Amino acid sequence: PTEPATDGRLGRAPTPPSREARHRRETLTLTRTGAEITKHRSPADAWLMINNKIYDVSGWHEHPGGDVIFTSAGDDATDTFALFHANGTSKHLSKFLIGSLKQDDRANWPDLREKGQDQLDFEKGYRRLKMEMRRDGLFDSSLLYYIYKMSTTLMICLFSAWLVAAHSEDTYNHFAARCWGGVLMGIFFQQSGWLCHEICHHQCFKNRIHGKFLGYFWGNCAQGFSVAWWTNKHCTHHAVPNVHGDEGCQNGDPDIDTMPLLAWSRSMLAKATTPLSKKLVKHQALTYFPLLSVARLSWLQQSLAYVFPAFDTDGSRGGRIIKGSNPPMAMPIPYEWMERLSLILHYVWYFAVAYSAPSLTDALLYVVLSNVSCGLSLALVFGLGHNGMAVYDAAHRPDYWKLQVTTTRNVTQDSLGFVHWFCGGLDYQVEHHLFPTMPRHHLAECNRRVRKFCKDYGVTYHETTMWQGTLEVLEHLQDIANEVIEDFPAM
Repeated sequence: PTEPATDGRLGRAPTPPSREARHRRETLTLTRTGAEITKHRSPADAWLMINNKIYDVSGWHEHPGGDVIFTSAGDDATDTFALFHANGTSKHLSKFLIGSLKQDDRANWPDLREKGQDQLDFEKGYRRLKMEMRRDGLFDSSLLYYIYKMSTTLMICLFSAWLVAAHSEDTYNHFAARCWGGVLMGIFFQQSGWLCHEICHHQCFKNRIHGKFLGYFWGNCAQGFSVAWWTNKHCTHHAVPNVHGDEGCQNGDPDIDTMPLLAWSRSMLAKATTPLSKKLVKHQALTYFPLLSVARLSWLQQSLAYVFPAFDTDGSRGGRIIKGSNPPMAMPIPYEWMERLSLILHYVWYFAVAYSAPSLTDALLYVVLSNVSCGLSLALVFGLGHNGMAVYDAAHRPDYWKLQVTTTRNVTQDSLGFVHWFCGGLDYQVEHHLFPTMPRHHLAECNRRVRKFCKDYGVTYHETTMWQGTLEVLEHLQDIANEVIEDFPAM
């Protein structure tokens, strides 16, 4: 007669665990200390922690989000992982698992300082807030809303092209129409950037492949910025905003790497070691807006260099070269053929509009106005979001929530809704940084909840008008410049 098997199922022998399952079970029994984790901070030697499990992601440059994964090397990535990834992503973690955190270290910071009960309660609180908002549908997007946004944004492009092509007479009115067409094209680039930003943050589609290919249209084809370049740069910024990275590590914010042109902190000021860099920093409050006006040209060049080696001017490939690689190695790009094709299409249609202008002078004026308009309108919003706010060294940055809130500035709303439209939802920059996958049309409700949460836990929350925020940025630049003048009065 058939005997019962040890797993309780009659007549069937228990299935032996697979080699992978045995390895995982053995790995889970390994415990590692916080001190061990902090030693592995570089892209080539990267350990990170998620929910007290330790993962070795050394050299994993194929990560879909780019090298942002290395911003948490040697650190706790629990909140960063949860806020950047879809719910099902955790199933892919097991192949990187190398152990779990020692029980005694679970209530400590990565540098082994004790967190304290208030901090532990705070972390539980903001994780609970996220779950509540997910339950209430604040992470669900509206298809109708994005159809409206995309169609109205395309109308700006078509109207701009019509102004340039259909007003060819040598009269003041026609000249003004062509100029206005150039300015509007820059606004179209800005608004396309906001749409690509939302799509590539996975706010619009649950299927991320659909989002990626729509991102190629709004990012590469419409705006002229490579999605792969943007993703790698922008996700890193999100993980460590206003953070100065450690030498040889990937834990710094690329958006404040603006020396020798602009210094946002005393740490950056120390890098002004040449007469030219000192002079540039001395006048940075005056040169800020002129620099913003040409910012798009720099971003276009970096995007092209990221995808086409021929456009590389400094050996970095627009940030694509892996830090510390010898010989230099470029990060892989998924669908690189699509990156190249869609960027080429951008320049085809853009210069076709320029060609439709009645003269070479008008065509050049259109190119200048569209690029200056885009550079100013994009960079103005970027500057309002973070410039002049707190700046940290990587080793002394606070927890994820406090880092995002203290380095970020919100912009107050106006009665007509212009600020929300112009900023592309980044008027709610604090909420966007805390919950980057939340669609734009839910940020106002999120704002109400976040403000209450910050008030309850005593976290500083900063919000200004667009005008006042810009003044704060300029005043901060001047404060840094004044330190240069005091140190080098002969200037």
